[in-house]
Amino acid sequence: MRISLISLIAVLTMVSCVRQPVLTAELRPRSLKAINLEETISRRDELMMAYSLTSYDAQNKAVAVVNGGWGIETMQKDQQLDLQAAPSDEHSPAKPISLTLPKNGRIVASLVLIEVDDYSQARQTMAKIQKIHNLIAVPAGLLLTATEMLTPLKYVSAGLVATGVGLQLLDKLDQDDLLGQSSVELRDADVRKKKQQFIRVPAIFTGQNLKDSFDYRLEYDIMLKSVKIQPVLQ
Repeated sequence: MRISLISLIAVLTMVSCVRQPVLTAELRPRSLKAINLEETISRRDELMMAYSLTSYDAQNKAVAVVNGGWGIETMQKDQQLDLQAAPSDEHSPAKPISLTLPKNGRIVASLVLIEVDDYSQARQTMAKIQKIHNLIAVPAGLLLTATEMLTPLKYVSAGLVATGVGLQLLDKLDQDDLLGQSSVELRDADVRKKKQQFIRVPAIFTGQNLKDSFDYRLEYDIMLKSVKIQPVLQ
């Protein structure tokens, strides 16, 4: 009986010492539908999307950020795009981004949808975003000094600055219209307790610009899995 008890204690000790697997969060835009357009005269909207993942450690310090982008794409009323469909002459998929979830920390997933007015400037912006797609960078500036919850647009903008691109989306919205923004926070303790592996996030973007009203329905997925970590961008 004594030997069995000792064996049981040894087994329990070994189990308690087993390290929990490292979780990696992946953000993947899924679909976008135009219920109503922002541009009713031309009957089409030209859109771009920017998104980011920002991780914080157990001390609530920002430790890493990755960015992604999609567009520029033209959409008409009642059109729905599968953002994960194979690339074609007319449409390109929205590539996923991923980042390791720190132990006892959290990750903030942020996404913004923008209607483009200055096509040339927007193409340059998107080219820079896609050049640093999913490259891990060390956060700086706003992400490190913020003492309150940031908006999704500020998260995305600050993430792009951290990569060295030097873009401030906030400054570029004088000519481009922000159709909507969405954000989700994942805490390490919560997802492990709930054993979450998949979250589908529906986002409804509605509003009015002058006499034009717009209505977009976006879905994006957050998946939790183990993947190889990329090197930090220097």
